[in-house]
Amino acid sequence: MPERKAPRRAKRSPRVITAEDLYRFQLITDSRISPDGKHVIYSVERVDRKTEKKFTNLWLAPAGAGRPRQFTYGDHVDSHPRWSPDGKSIAFLSDRKDGKRSQIYIIPADGGEARQVTHLKGSFAGFEWSPDGRTIACAFRKKDKDALEREADEGKKKLGVVARHIDRLFYKLDGGGFLPEERWHIWTVSARTGKANQLTAGDRHDNSGPSWSPDGKHIVFMSNRSADPDLYPDHIDLFIVPAEGGRARKVKTPVGIKWSVGFSPDGKWLAYYGITGQGQWYKNMQLWVVPASGKAAPRNLTGRFDVEVLGGVTNDLTVEPPVGPPVWSGDGSRIYFTIGRYGRSTLHSIAPGERAGELQTHINEWGAVLQFSLDSAESKVAYLYGDMGHPVDLYVTDLDCGAPRRITRINDKVLGNVDLGEIEEIWFKGQGGNALHGWILRPPGFSPKKKYPAILEIHGGPMTQYGELFMHEFYYLAANGYVVFFSNPRGSQGYGEAHSKAIWGCWGKADYDDIMAWTDLVARKPYIDRKRIGVTGGSYGGFMTNWIIGHTKRFAAAVTQRSIVNMISKYGAGDYNWLLEYRFGNKPPWKAMEAYWDQSPLKYFGKVKTPTMVIHSEEDHRCPIVEGEQTFVALKRLGVDTEMVRFPEEPHGLSRVGRTDRRIERLRHILRWFDKHLK
Repeated sequence: MPERKAPRRAKRSPRVITAEDLYRFQLITDSRISPDGKHVIYSVERVDRKTEKKFTNLWLAPAGAGRPRQFTYGDHVDSHPRWSPDGKSIAFLSDRKDGKRSQIYIIPADGGEARQVTHLKGSFAGFEWSPDGRTIACAFRKKDKDALEREADEGKKKLGVVARHIDRLFYKLDGGGFLPEERWHIWTVSARTGKANQLTAGDRHDNSGPSWSPDGKHIVFMSNRSADPDLYPDHIDLFIVPAEGGRARKVKTPVGIKWSVGFSPDGKWLAYYGITGQGQWYKNMQLWVVPASGKAAPRNLTGRFDVEVLGGVTNDLTVEPPVGPPVWSGDGSRIYFTIGRYGRSTLHSIAPGERAGELQTHINEWGAVLQFSLDSAESKVAYLYGDMGHPVDLYVTDLDCGAPRRITRINDKVLGNVDLGEIEEIWFKGQGGNALHGWILRPPGFSPKKKYPAILEIHGGPMTQYGELFMHEFYYLAANGYVVFFSNPRGSQGYGEAHSKAIWGCWGKADYDDIMAWTDLVARKPYIDRKRIGVTGGSYGGFMTNWIIGHTKRFAAAVTQRSIVNMISKYGAGDYNWLLEYRFGNKPPWKAMEAYWDQSPLKYFGKVKTPTMVIHSEEDHRCPIVEGEQTFVALKRLGVDTEMVRFPEEPHGLSRVGRTDRRIERLRHILRWFDKHLK
């Protein structure tokens, strides 16, 4: 492949990226084009350096010529903007009343005062206008009774929680902490009066993703109605309920995870994203259609293409936008969706009929489309897009022709005079003759005559992909004199289902071979100092870092982050709970102890010599901190040069969503450790 370069912005006094730039970056978190295609409403997140709080306001931009303008103001969180069907109003979520609880507000599209619509005590998970604009459907979860009592009583509030009574398997969630007893339910709210009506009930089943039928008489949603949803988490079905209330009707679909569902324009079909099978998470997410009547079996529209529908690109400067229902064309002849493939995310469509035909490509750039929306005439598409040289911005283009128009440049002031270095993209062969994909980032001011220390980065998941999207951490390390190299070994998504499945139930085998083949390739570059190569990764990448230091001494230093080191102790811990069984032939440790231990990096730690820093968040409910503690203690006991850095109050995703001063401190510790051992 030819060399591809990130923009170097050669102004008179170029600078390099810094950790403190995280305070200056702004992030677009959501967007929607107006029904008439003339404007786009979007939300922008910023960081207040004094308080370390993150605030979000709405901005409005013309889809054609003109400049964006700020639409809402204040130190609060305004999010999830949605146009009314007639385009005259915008509904959004905001915590502006008390800074704690979000409510639905409606504001005139031509400006004015926002009107609070709901006065509910709990949490919203998105909403959607009815076709006539009179009602809003939403997923809402009430606040627990004891939590409301503490909120109302200052004495109880100071004392805090007395005890947690837990009788369900999935009782906590990373980034959310311990879950309430209340469940998510489907509600409707009058857009005029705010009167709320609960359509589903019960204390066992969650209900999510409501979407209206074209005539406004019904709402489709997703729910797991098995006897114990926590024992059968993939048994998610589609249900249709009358908008005025009544009994929900099940639409039969195959067992499997489902993401978002929506009606066709004629109301006869449902389209949804889903994976078939229980615990088969290596499979591609696919686009499906099923008759709303339920009288025929669902059809998989994208299965024969071996692509990951909804697939994204992992990065550290994006707030993941909400996933809406599949987008139908007005005449029902096509469905629009994104695909994650070969390190990119692109926009496509397909005909939903029995003979679906080929994929039609609409946006296929060297970057990632994170979210999109169409106007009513389907002539324009607004989308969030980023690439390796630019964090995400808002773009608009004509759907069938015309060049994309970049609407926002929210981080140009931060990056306008920054030298990011140069990116080289490489396709190569693994040990098994398999095709592999990677990138090498060379530092600013690179000289081919010099020898550079290098850092191997390994992504989490493992079912995700690195690729054509801005990674602040990589540029930060490169700015400090390192060559940074990263790839998508087997186990990653975006390269076909077989590529992802290759390590299912056997981490540390094919993926290790691929990672070492990639390291061999990079180490042969004339500008790499083979004796000064480090390795780091988080989550699954932390697991692989632990695995690597137990299987080879070729790396001069390592930083393992939010990692797994012991599959036995990981079982039952964290929000994924017992689901670890899926990777071990659906067997718990007491039936497959040897298999769990064989895939535990701790088993191989007797050979570790690599200086290794351990980084972990104390509120990590995905990979609990006991994994980091075991890693640190084992290394210390072995006499290996090691340190542990713990971050209080932070979740698994510290590097992406953590408090900014802690994100900066994390980067400084990583750099300090590599400087100590690689320089």
